[in-house]
Amino acid sequence: MSKRKTIFPLEGGVAFSIFIVVMLLLLAVSIFIAIAWGSVSIDPSTIRGVVINQLTGHAVVPVTWEESTRSIIWNIRLPRIFTAWIVGAGLTLCGIVMQALTKNPLADPFVLGISHGASAGAVSVIMYGYLSFLGYYATMCGAFIGALLAMLLALGIARMKNVLTATNLILAGIAVSALFGALTNLMIYTHQSGSDKVKTAQYWLMGSLSGANWIRLAYAMCAFVICCLLILMMHRSLDTLMLGDETATTLGVNTARIKRVIIIVATALTGVIVSISGVIGFVGLTVPHMTRSVVGSKHSRLIPASILLGGSFMVLADLLSRTLIRPEELPIGVVSAFFGAPFFLYLIKRSQS
Repeated sequence: MSKRKTIFPLEGGVAFSIFIVVMLLLLAVSIFIAIAWGSVSIDPSTIRGVVINQLTGHAVVPVTWEESTRSIIWNIRLPRIFTAWIVGAGLTLCGIVMQALTKNPLADPFVLGISHGASAGAVSVIMYGYLSFLGYYATMCGAFIGALLAMLLALGIARMKNVLTATNLILAGIAVSALFGALTNLMIYTHQSGSDKVKTAQYWLMGSLSGANWIRLAYAMCAFVICCLLILMMHRSLDTLMLGDETATTLGVNTARIKRVIIIVATALTGVIVSISGVIGFVGLTVPHMTRSVVGSKHSRLIPASILLGGSFMVLADLLSRTLIRPEELPIGVVSAFFGAPFFLYLIKRSQS
């Protein structure tokens, strides 16, 4: 019996280029819809005029809109939309490298406990005012420090006789996640119930982009670009690493160095993302899987395709979080979990079969 042919994964360069163009169009449409829709609907001509005038610094388009409309577009929705894209793309990139590191298709940025460590660090800043001398950047620095501590602890637990294996790393990550999750809950529980700090911490733990602005966006963009360039430079090594450590070493890949770079990049980027968005799950797990089934497993293709899809997914998820129960807002982590959890169960069922 002949094997049935399918169009996926895409093998030709032209087909892949068409897919990338489609993803770019999806992103453009997602951004436009996210700007136009919300508690206040805005017409396309106003969006175009505000963006052109802000970019040029002059009234190129005659101003026919109110100042509040300009502020909604430029100061609220645009930085939030671009932040959502960075969060989705960054979590997707972390998922890709963690799956390559562990050779485990169910790995994601949470596998080392990095996200829980970052959340514990950020919550400690919110609740107790640590690092207050840093002002605006206190929560960001707290999240990064927490992520770094979680990574070091996981590595220390996982390293047996100076050898680091994927299985030990996953088990250590589970333990570290439980530890930092317990610390976070303890900080919230022992604080005064019903206080503004407790409400802020609880809402932040569910994932939120309500605090997005241009300053935070620039901070996250710099971190994402640097980490993405580092990973793209190692795409061939990542392909080889998926074949196993022994095979990769035989082919001349310094597996120890590659693993160190992956861990540092995943830690830094996850810490940055958690500091600006809170805890958002399943994106780093589901998006790489969906993209891999379309473009294949070569990281030179998988990385750009996945970050486009992951960014667009998060933009649309944020749009739903703002509009489903408007004028109230759902935490974006809740929206992503509703889409991600069923796909996660599907992956488990497929792996069992």
